[in-house]
Amino acid sequence: MVADTSSPRTRTIYLKIKRQDGPNKPKRWETFAVPVEPGANVISCLQWIAAHPVTSDGKQTTPVVWDACCLEEVCGACSMVINGRVRQSCSCLLDEYAPNDGDTITLEPMTKYPLVRDLFVDRQRLFHSLIRIKGWVPIDGTYDLGKGPPATPENQEIRYKLSECMSCGCCMEACPQYLLEPDESKWPTSFIGAAPISQARFFNEHPTGSTLLADRLEELMSPGGISDCGNAQNCAKACPKEIPLTESIGAVGRSVTGYSIKRFFTGKK
Repeated sequence: MVADTSSPRTRTIYLKIKRQDGPNKPKRWETFAVPVEPGANVISCLQWIAAHPVTSDGKQTTPVVWDACCLEEVCGACSMVINGRVRQSCSCLLDEYAPNDGDTITLEPMTKYPLVRDLFVDRQRLFHSLIRIKGWVPIDGTYDLGKGPPATPENQEIRYKLSECMSCGCCMEACPQYLLEPDESKWPTSFIGAAPISQARFFNEHPTGSTLLADRLEELMSPGGISDCGNAQNCAKACPKEIPLTESIGAVGRSVTGYSIKRFFTGKK
């Protein structure tokens, strides 16, 4: 039997991209004809456009700006709106989204974060939210503290799934309660979003991380906290890691309720 040494079948697809040279610059649409092979993803198309910045009608333009890092759905940097749905562009395979020759894919930047340029947005607000809920385990690494509290297999199983959050912002992009706030002074009072709430649960479930439980619940009881969730449940549908975000919101909501009752009767955290 003779092996097939022919090259993979190449087809041409069209990327219709919403472009903007800066936050206050006019918006425009540009379409690019891109040759793709089986197994290609959106990022590989954007890389091809970077090397060949010419629109489908032959007009020379600037390379499209986007954000990416790991290219394997781990870093969360390459989130964008693809065919009207927010998702990771590195795992968006064209064999699924544009299987036929001449198919068109539409790319737009996320709308809940300030635009930097083209498909690149500033997700600083998301990371600021992780600071708000103290998303870390409080361990002083200057000396050996010995063994920490034991964790049960059941607890580890819960936290493992929550640990897969990569701060991609997809859940917040899909959330009707999470609105664009370019002004940093409004961040502490605007809805914090599903991912930080789920991360608060993740660290509260940690045997050592739970030492900051009261601080996290206090933050989530403040304006912009968990009470601002409208229970649309879009977040769980948009999460590329299928993290049970609505389950986390419910669990944290129960913790907040129990904590507030305890604080009311004892006057203590």
